[in-house]
Amino acid sequence: MDLEQLIIDYGYLALFIGTFLEGETILVIAGFLAHSGYLQLPWVISAAFLGTFAGDQTFFYLGRFKGIRFLEKRPLWHSKTDKVFDLLHRHQIKVVLGFRFLYGVRNVTPFVIGASRMHPVKFFILNFLGALIWAIAVGYLGYEFGDIAQSILGEIKQYEIHFLVGLIVIGLLLFWRSTHNARQERNKKNLTES
Repeated sequence: MDLEQLIIDYGYLALFIGTFLEGETILVIAGFLAHSGYLQLPWVISAAFLGTFAGDQTFFYLGRFKGIRFLEKRPLWHSKTDKVFDLLHRHQIKVVLGFRFLYGVRNVTPFVIGASRMHPVKFFILNFLGALIWAIAVGYLGYEFGDIAQSILGEIKQYEIHFLVGLIVIGLLLFWRSTHNARQERNKKNLTES
């Protein structure tokens, strides 16, 4: 089985899982793949919407049931959670609609919103709208990125596999860097507590 067939067979599932856990990079790559003809843009947007919506609903309910005590046991999250609580107190609706676009606090925000005791129906509605806006905007960004790449490279067909592999490598490196940085912060914190 070649890379092209793997993308066609499992691309939407990988996108769903990726957006459930994280987000932007995998959706931009999927948008580019849609531009290249491997995936269909409406299905890319749908899979990304469902993934991010389901993930954020899950983390909201984890925050709702685990609450503030759980956050207090995670000192590495304190700077991020403090920012999110501050933003929530000042701009609650804007935060829920737009937290996917906020780098650095995106992953912890639904958990904090749940811990803040926002009503589940209110979060459901705002999360639905925010997820839809995000999936359309970032999906089209990846699609348009493919358009730009094609105009720069001319006939992109001969380069697209190399370009795709490069995008995947960049995405994996960014993911590794964020997990590596989190691990280093955790180790530093453990050393200072010792």
